[in-house]
Amino acid sequence: MRRDPLTIFGIAFLALLLLFATFGPSIRTSQLEGLARQVDPELTRPGAPPFDAVRMAVSEKPFAPRGGELWMGTDETGRDIVARLAQGARVSLLVGFVVQAVALLVGLTVGVLGVLGPKWLRSPLLRFTDGMFAFPDILLAILIVAVLGPGMTPVIVALAVTAWPSLARLVVTQVATLKDREYVVAARANGAGTFYLVTRHILPQLFGILLAVSMIEIAGTILAESTLSFLGIGVQEPDPSWGNMINVARINMASHPEKLIPPCVILSVTIFALNFVGDGLRNMLDPKGR
Repeated sequence: MRRDPLTIFGIAFLALLLLFATFGPSIRTSQLEGLARQVDPELTRPGAPPFDAVRMAVSEKPFAPRGGELWMGTDETGRDIVARLAQGARVSLLVGFVVQAVALLVGLTVGVLGVLGPKWLRSPLLRFTDGMFAFPDILLAILIVAVLGPGMTPVIVALAVTAWPSLARLVVTQVATLKDREYVVAARANGAGTFYLVTRHILPQLFGILLAVSMIEIAGTILAESTLSFLGIGVQEPDPSWGNMINVARINMASHPEKLIPPCVILSVTIFALNFVGDGLRNMLDPKGR
């Protein structure tokens, strides 16, 4: 990375975002509980459900301006925007990393078998992988969510289905090159099996490039999840997603345009940060860049 400022910015921002997503909702719940009890006296009665800053109102007025404990004001139902941004970050990071973990597992398996698997399996796998590129990713994801129904789990399934083919194609290209390297050929000549070759000689060589590509792919996954939620078929209210927050703010943009800024900014900067880190890793692993 050679102290590339954009890469350093990306790493620092993602570290802060992870802390924000992990602790933000609980911290805001603790900070705003007293204010919420003033708004809703029912919260003070015995047996009342515990206060949740993400899903419960902290102001009697919709779109309350920022001030005091309300650092960014409230949304259309009086809920704290900061708490919902933090929960939205948790949703985005969870979807992004789970989808890429599944896509990596499937892509690695298909890619390795497509080059080193039995002859009767290689061609069908590669043809099926190529066939997946015939469908636009976002349209295929919309179709899958339409069949499974809205929600986080269907979104993860849909985006994982659309994410693995590009990783499989990358793995096929890399494995096809690595299998002819001298140390791999020598190991095969000494009687090494396919499993040994893959785990000891091929996968270690793939780790760096897959890590770099995955950071960029996570950015695309987060954007896709936000798009589905923006369209109303992703994460559903009262659970927040940056996408559905942007959609609500867009609907009320004429009267409260400032509410559109926080979710748009955090989504944009997150995508840029992931791309900066991915580019930094790729440059670090490029021999010509050393």
